[in-house]
Amino acid sequence: MATAEKSKIEDNVVHIDPAAEAERELTDGFHLVIDALKLNGIETIYGVPGIPITDLGRMCQAEGIRVISFRHEQNAGNAAAIAGFLTKKPGICLTVSAPGFLNGLTALANATTNCFPMILISGSSEREIVDLQQGDYEEMDQLAIAKPLCKAAFRVLHAADIGIGVARAIRAAVSGRPGGVYLDLPAKLFGQVMDAEAGAKSLVKVIDPAPAQIPAPAAVDRAIDLLKGAERPLVILGKGAAYAQADDEIRAFIEKSGIPFLPMSMAKGLLPDTHPQSAGAARSTALKDADVVLLVGARLNWLLSHGKGKTWGDAPKKFIQVDIEPKEMDSNVEIAAPLVGDIGSVIAALNARLDGSWKTPPAQWTEAIRTKKEANIAKMAPKLLKNSVPMDFHSALGALKNVIKERPDALLVNEGANTLDLARGIIDMYEPRKRLDVGTWGVMGIGMGFAIAAAVETGKKVLAVEGDSAFGFSGMEVETICRYNLPVTIVIFNNNGIYRGTDTDPTGRDPGTTVFVPGSRYDKMMEAFGGVGVNVTSPDELYRAVSAAMDSGKPTLINAEIDPAAGSESGNIGSLNPQSVVKKKK
Repeated sequence: MATAEKSKIEDNVVHIDPAAEAERELTDGFHLVIDALKLNGIETIYGVPGIPITDLGRMCQAEGIRVISFRHEQNAGNAAAIAGFLTKKPGICLTVSAPGFLNGLTALANATTNCFPMILISGSSEREIVDLQQGDYEEMDQLAIAKPLCKAAFRVLHAADIGIGVARAIRAAVSGRPGGVYLDLPAKLFGQVMDAEAGAKSLVKVIDPAPAQIPAPAAVDRAIDLLKGAERPLVILGKGAAYAQADDEIRAFIEKSGIPFLPMSMAKGLLPDTHPQSAGAARSTALKDADVVLLVGARLNWLLSHGKGKTWGDAPKKFIQVDIEPKEMDSNVEIAAPLVGDIGSVIAALNARLDGSWKTPPAQWTEAIRTKKEANIAKMAPKLLKNSVPMDFHSALGALKNVIKERPDALLVNEGANTLDLARGIIDMYEPRKRLDVGTWGVMGIGMGFAIAAAVETGKKVLAVEGDSAFGFSGMEVETICRYNLPVTIVIFNNNGIYRGTDTDPTGRDPGTTVFVPGSRYDKMMEAFGGVGVNVTSPDELYRAVSAAMDSGKPTLINAEIDPAAGSESGNIGSLNPQSVVKKKK
């Protein structure tokens, strides 16, 4: 009998006779997962080791894949998500089963909401025991839990299917509107052995996972006609425009058309915030008075007041929307000219129509934007130039504004309440995909994960500007930053609490619910792990400390003492925080 015939095949797993084993090259689930990822250009994995994926991480590292190990899966997941945004390849997060999977799931759901391509790969318990609910180690039906929270979810049970499973996850993550994908790998899968040649043949290299989607010519004509008839046109650039990496096409359209543009926070830098057509410093006027609005990779969600209400004023509005997802159209208001397609193809088609018959917007409109912008900038300037002790948010951000101006290629990570709201408008960005923040959900806790991935994926220096509350969600990852010696500078705006550090407990029993330990020294945390810690009390000290840290490239944490009374309840979105108006009778 031939050697191959001596092998018994069960459930797609080859069990090799001892006599045949020496004659054949074998592979297993561990190696097939690694080979499938490498075949598809995956170079970095973010995760937390543990049962059943500890050896998978070790073997990935041995095979040349960079593995960044975190202290918490949610932070690893956030790193993978923003890696996807920066590279247009799915970021990979690797976790253990059950609790580790759940920790990563928050990041996966956030990635899906923000349209970041990401794959959460989690080990899991054995199907036979899970399905009978017999109490396996970390037993959980992870696939069922993940499905409602991500774009797609798959489970692989047989080693021969690993290649197709990875391929399906990659294509789902990046095709159409990008998002999060879950890939479930039961523990038993990793040890399955099969013929190496058959294993190699089972792998799939994904071809053209995100093909261009060309807009219909009639849709382009409709949009151009609307823009030509506009008296007060406006372009709004969303983070989808930044993700598209169609930077040259977008800039050409803005400058050839002459239309003022308003960047959403993660689209800042597609064109410099100092560009003469930027309406960023005149946002209220631009939204209220525009008559035709072109949305490019931006959604009319809560961040744009759903396209209606007092934010948009009384002037009638017509919307043109560029999005790869047809269902996004008419989500809140009527879209007069939907442009369905990928952003690069749509903007290229619009550029082709900016011919000799095109007229730039009326000078009355562009001059109104310019005048309002200059007035607002002048009004803000004194607040940014104060060298007060203690600092407030404006004076501290004024110092950081200058740091970024001198280092336009640095990446800025930003989260918090007041720290985030004010930094969006104060710190100018000059290059695309250099500002990374909380995005659509406005979640806390993305800071250290985003900062780590930004440094790993780009090799650039990173400045993370954190509220003291926001930092608490992922602060332990300063050890990760030090362990991998990443060029990350963290600035914590420490005003002793959430929103402010002045709240009290009316009973006198405990601290106020929004108050932290007064005078905390977060810089000592960084020193504990071998990084550089600095405490500063004035804008001048802050500027010097951040400049030195950025120039050195050493892991650094700067504790910036902010007036505890500075800050407003819930930042700029206090209207979303319900307040009781009923007084209890005594």
